Amino acid sequence: MKIASLLPSSTEIVYALGLGDELVAVSHECDFPPEAMNKPKMTRARVDSNLSSHEIDTLVSSTLHESGSIYDLDFDLLQKVQPDVILTQQLCDVCAVSYEYVRDAVKGLRSSPTVVNLEPTCLNDILENILTVGQLTGRQERAEKLVQDLKGRIDRVREAVARFNNHPRTLLMEWIDPPFCGGHWNGELVEIAGGVDRLAQFKKPSRRLTWEEIESFAPEIVVVSCCGFSIERTLRETPLLKNIEAWNRLPAVRQGRIFVADGNQYFSRPGPRIVDSLEMMAVMIHPDLASTLSIPADGFQKLGF
Repeated sequence: MKIASLLPSSTEIVYALGLGDELVAVSHECDFPPEAMNKPKMTRARVDSNLSSHEIDTLVSSTLHESGSIYDLDFDLLQKVQPDVILTQQLCDVCAVSYEYVRDAVKGLRSSPTVVNLEPTCLNDILENILTVGQLTGRQERAEKLVQDLKGRIDRVREAVARFNNHPRTLLMEWIDPPFCGGHWNGELVEIAGGVDRLAQFKKPSRRLTWEEIESFAPEIVVVSCCGFSIERTLRETPLLKNIEAWNRLPAVRQGRIFVADGNQYFSRPGPRIVDSLEMMAVMIHPDLASTLSIPADGFQKLGF
């Protein structure tokens, strides 16, 4: 079977199911596991990620309005590799090539590929996506084992935080300029990890916030996890926050409980490592759990101005 994955998350699922050798093409953003970067790239972004967060937001909005997509698909490569299965999504036009765009592109291909829409809006949907890919590729048993292991880790987080009586107000920011709340599964991660995020959009896309809303919520913890940004990339944007009066009045800022997380590799990527994101969130909210939960060393860091 020849598989094309147009999502970093589905690429991780493919490798987790032992199907790396059957992967014939990936998106330009597929970078984990490292060997995925050696696969032919089938997509290209029209927006330069080195622009400021404000410039990216403005350009994404205008590009989507004008052309309906911020990505290009390599039709020549598509013809060359003739995949049997293409994994894509229609959840977010900003995140990847859309499902409808891909369906139109494959018309007439000799391989008549199955185009799979992976559209998770919550943690359980992410686990279901793993099972879906397993069923499509003949790796159902391995997928079921992986999901069972991930569910076990989720349950351990629930058990670990159950002993805490405090549930601090926690804001996960998916963008800085302008500020966006956490969307889809990210608010759920906060809740399972023992926090409360009343600004999050559960099962819905993240939305733009006003600083009045943020100050009214008065978060005791802020996790800045910009969608598609590494920690280093996000740190280039965080100095903007110091100039915002409402930001400086937040309890989280006064108490020094600001964290920067890798939104690219973890929180914004709905694959197997979303459970790593949950475990990291639990440690950010309840630091005493650092000795209980095993978390990636490069997943987040405390922000000190």
